[in-house]
Amino acid sequence: MKTLIKGGFVIDPKSGKNGLFDIIIDKGKIVEIGNDLEFTTGDIVDVTGKYVIPGLVDAHCHLREPGFEYKEDIETGTQSAAVGGFTSIACMPNTNPVIDNESVVKYIINRAKQDGFVNVYPIGSITKGQAGEELSEIGELKFAGAVAVSDDGKPVMKASIMKKALQYASMFDITVISHCEDLDIAEDGYMNEGYQSTVMGLKGIPSAAEEVMVARDLILAEYTNAPIHIAHVSTELSVDLIRNAKKRGVKVTCETCPHYFVLTEDACEGFNTLAKVNPPLRTQKDVDAIIEGLKDGTIDIIATDHAPHHIDEKNVEFASAANGMVGFETALPLVITYLYKTGVLTLEQIVEKMCVNPSKILGLNKGSLEVGKAADITIIDVDEDIIVDTAKFKSKSKNSPFNGYKLKGAIYYTIVNGKFIVREKVLL
Repeated sequence: MKTLIKGGFVIDPKSGKNGLFDIIIDKGKIVEIGNDLEFTTGDIVDVTGKYVIPGLVDAHCHLREPGFEYKEDIETGTQSAAVGGFTSIACMPNTNPVIDNESVVKYIINRAKQDGFVNVYPIGSITKGQAGEELSEIGELKFAGAVAVSDDGKPVMKASIMKKALQYASMFDITVISHCEDLDIAEDGYMNEGYQSTVMGLKGIPSAAEEVMVARDLILAEYTNAPIHIAHVSTELSVDLIRNAKKRGVKVTCETCPHYFVLTEDACEGFNTLAKVNPPLRTQKDVDAIIEGLKDGTIDIIATDHAPHHIDEKNVEFASAANGMVGFETALPLVITYLYKTGVLTLEQIVEKMCVNPSKILGLNKGSLEVGKAADITIIDVDEDIIVDTAKFKSKSKNSPFNGYKLKGAIYYTIVNGKFIVREKVLL
């Protein structure tokens, strides 16, 4: 059945559309965009007063399947993503078994086709078993359907391995995503090293643990003339290093996550394990630098780093708690509240960082509203208040420090390949 999306304010930086347009969807594709479109039969959805944007694309999440389905699986993870307005997501390889070969890539693709609610793109492992010792068959991963390679969750500690990964991946035109953490400097710390860690009596992780690795990987990318993408940037110096590298012409892109521009290390006060992430939450100075990096274009992408954990893995002593928080269902409201409503970013810039740029960096044919393309569409009300209630999350896991937050931005519709997955804020 044909569908007419009527009366919405369309924002699509890629095609330059910014205004009131109607959109007609047929057979899973956008077939017409214009004003006062004639429509005789089908489903008419009036979205007057709302913004119509390309479906959100998350370049960094964890679906936990295979191996850790007690935390999340492809079905629940993609339901959570859809409720958050995401229509395409790229999942990291720290599963069991690790996504380091063709069969695991194909398993995820097939499971997503069978049980997924949104488009799922696997990210392969840089090294076999994420052990950091031997390169995976990167070409095999690419041809099987992987959209990038990363050892996320772990850094590639050996510079020689990372150098070879950059050289090898560039031959296959596949992005290397680096988790920048020097484990020798981090020394098994639990949170940002600073005032708060001292007060709480916890071993800290110096910001240098991230920055030293960012510097190394920028140098390697420049030396090999190969592109690199830096994951979850969290410190002032990291932003500065990347900014300067871009000015020198290094082929670097990077991302941050909502918790790095909303929260500081103070969120860990009271030994709040829900705020325990890796890299850790930093200082206000770092938060300000992340916001500035988003504003001036140094930071290309806003990703979720959706990292579900069972309650038993968080309801323990801070030192023993797992790192990470769920992010799909809070990401866009946090962005609207803390970046759009504060004047840091326009909606066009938000669409660039959450739709256009992730698609471009991962080589996906997504992130825009164009005739002939798959109808992946998100429709939002940026002025509506929402109260975060983790008990209502579609994710299996509820590990979010944002429970009870009052935010702006309600996701009304999520359409994937022309099919309504969320309609009037309800998952179908």
